[in-house]
Amino acid sequence: MFVPIILVISLFLAGSVTAFFILNRPKKKAPSLFAQAGKDGKNAKNMNDGAVIQLALKRLEKNPQDTEALLVLAERYYNRQDWEKAFKTYETLCTSPAGRPGVDYFEIHLRCGQAAAKHGLLGEAFKNLIVASSFNGSDYRVYFELGNLSFLNGNYEKAVTYLARARLINPEYAPTFCVLGHAYFKLKKYKEAMVNIRKALDLVPGDKETLFTLAECYEESGQSDQATRIYSHLRADPEWGPDSCLAAGMIYSSTQRLDEAIADFSIGLRHSNIKPAIALKLRYQLATAYLKKNDISNALTYLNMINREYPDYKNTATLINQYGEMHSNRNLQIYIMSQPDEFLGLCRKIVIAFFSKAKVKVMQTNMTGRDWADILAQIDTPRWSSIIGFRFFRTQGNIGELVVRDFHAYLRNVKADKGVCFGVGVFTNDAKRFTEARLIDLVDRPRLTALLGNVDSVTQPMPKR
Repeated sequence: MFVPIILVISLFLAGSVTAFFILNRPKKKAPSLFAQAGKDGKNAKNMNDGAVIQLALKRLEKNPQDTEALLVLAERYYNRQDWEKAFKTYETLCTSPAGRPGVDYFEIHLRCGQAAAKHGLLGEAFKNLIVASSFNGSDYRVYFELGNLSFLNGNYEKAVTYLARARLINPEYAPTFCVLGHAYFKLKKYKEAMVNIRKALDLVPGDKETLFTLAECYEESGQSDQATRIYSHLRADPEWGPDSCLAAGMIYSSTQRLDEAIADFSIGLRHSNIKPAIALKLRYQLATAYLKKNDISNALTYLNMINREYPDYKNTATLINQYGEMHSNRNLQIYIMSQPDEFLGLCRKIVIAFFSKAKVKVMQTNMTGRDWADILAQIDTPRWSSIIGFRFFRTQGNIGELVVRDFHAYLRNVKADKGVCFGVGVFTNDAKRFTEARLIDLVDRPRLTALLGNVDSVTQPMPKR
């Protein structure tokens, strides 16, 4: 009686165990992407990017939510720096339901943000990076990316906040110090900028962009010598050489070290593959330096070069008109650019030429800085004799009422009968109105230029015996 019962129980247990294993056996998974072989029989891990991408795309045709295919595809696009496709693929992973096995949601949101930033989608980048920080708030990379993104957006205060946190988590990551230094530089906090930039250079000594920013910090802090030493060190660098030559040359030009400025600008222009905007600035600054040296010929060479390509650039056309005329009129050049003694000698000639048929006796000369000169002279003709005051303005800008009023006061002080003002600039309407009811003659640039054209041929009339 007991035997059948034991047999029934045994059969029941055997069936239960069999059913348990059948019901709980692992479901058959889709074959791993990397387990699939290419046509040549090699494992997919050894296949090139193009073949792996095609294999993943085929998997996605059958199942657009194939996690492994999406991960492989996204990583390949990311490594190839195909930022648009990397962003779209990571975005698909990010927007899929959470809880997928084998998916690191922090990593995919981080990479999605990075790819979006590289693709120029800064809003999408910021959104994904914030989500990444919610998955893992202790990874320095997400705070570095948020800081870098804030920097690119021009929000330097926020950039400093994020980057300082990234620096705290990982004090050995050079890019954090580099961007943080740049952010402080933009905020005009040069001391803090230099501290971080020096740390970045300690970690990565060969970073030329960071070294260039350190030079900018020195320059902005008034430490021009340290700045020019760094710029000079970078002069030969193919990428940063032109910018460094421009920066150093402008420092030298502002301190009247014109030969050094010209040398740097010229070295900058000798670089190959120079950015057009930098080449343009170098030519303009080189022309300006030549003008400061009164080397009009070389200045016009570069001004004309600029004018052919960029006719509306700054005041190039105006300078060409001003100095082109000066280049062909030696006396005009002396009038505007010569030393005081030579200028005063020319002014005497102008007085004589202005009253070419009269006897001129210079009674008094006076030079006020480099801006203008005064001459008081007695003019005798067969019909009249007068004491006339002459003022010679050298500025090429506007000549206004105030300086003409000052000349009028000078005439009263020296008891002159009348006055004559010469100018290479433009007399304003107020200046003209002021002289209408007064014995002051205004000689503008066209009349003066014509006078300068024949001033050397005019001589004093011989006294009558």
